[in-house]
Amino acid sequence: MLVGQWIPLICPSAGYGLERVPLSGGGVVAANHFGTIDPALIGIYSRRAIYYMAKVELLAVPVLGEILRWTGTFSVRRGEGDRDAVRVARWLVREGHLVGMFMEGTRQHFGYPGPVHAGAVMLAIQEDAPIIPCGIDTFRWTMRSRRRCALVWGEPISLAGLPRNGKGYREGAEIVEAELTRLWRLAAQSVVDGFPERLPDGARRGKPWKPRGGTVMRGLRPWPDETWAAEPLGPLYRGPAGDRSPGDD
Repeated sequence: MLVGQWIPLICPSAGYGLERVPLSGGGVVAANHFGTIDPALIGIYSRRAIYYMAKVELLAVPVLGEILRWTGTFSVRRGEGDRDAVRVARWLVREGHLVGMFMEGTRQHFGYPGPVHAGAVMLAIQEDAPIIPCGIDTFRWTMRSRRRCALVWGEPISLAGLPRNGKGYREGAEIVEAELTRLWRLAAQSVVDGFPERLPDGARRGKPWKPRGGTVMRGLRPWPDETWAAEPLGPLYRGPAGDRSPGDD
């Protein structure tokens, strides 16, 4: 709730194609990544809540880790076969939630999107869910340098025709990488053009969602009760898996 109030104040921005985010059903939000502002900026221009997969080190930071957990972020141990994180992500998508993943796996430092990993594509293919691409231009935004930023949502991408193997995941990653690059270019150009009302691909500029102004997905379980779902909540989590769920506080 508080994020929706202060993000527009510290990050002047525009969001395009907000209507392209599906109002129901599970999906994987795939975005490029430049900085710490990215998850919050995407969040205020999404009609639905997004559960983010983030590196476990972030959830180990005092206070920050707890805040991230409250907002639905769950951890993944990078460089390892983190089966529990994958199980949580698959469960969320299967239950009808949106899972957010930054496709390059880490922040990019050269001002343009980098090569993508296939994790988000694998998740989407395995759960027969759409990829919802989001190109974002936040390069060099900081609290000291509050440059204007923008993001552009793309149409959901179905990868249903691709095989559930390494070859299919690589093909899907190439499709998503090309679309993210296209959307990022639109976002960057919109900043240069002073946030026009409409982009060349027809995406219209939308307003940030007000607190409690998004779509409420009623009837969805917020978090799995199984014991394997406890570890992805991060090192700060205490108690059995069913005690507290993201968003309960």
